[in-house]
Amino acid sequence: MAQTNRKKLPSELDYVNIHKAVAIISGKWRLFIILLVGEHTVRFGELRQQLPAISEKMLAGELKALVALGVLSRNVYAEIPGRIEYTLTPKGTLALPILRQLPKLGQLAN
Repeated sequence: MAQTNRKKLPSELDYVNIHKAVAIISGKWRLFIILLVGEHTVRFGELRQQLPAISEKMLAGELKALVALGVLSRNVYAEIPGRIEYTLTPKGTLALPILRQLPKLGQLAN
């Protein structure tokens, strides 16, 4: 039987993990939110200003989902007025290099 130069196909476990990763970043706004937070700590209002096309309700829902998925951490400070800050968790930081490659892929698609 002749050998081919094809790389080893992903295992079933790889497919499961890819599916989980896609579930984390799926949605219209999650990629942008993860990229905007990056290595910084940001507040809700800052994200709202940087994403003017998203509604407050949608942004709040996406932030809540990303926190539940373990991508973002949410820190609430007992101040008046209240202050809530979001940062990437190690899981979220792991996605950054991959997500930062998307603009290059988009350029190649032209």
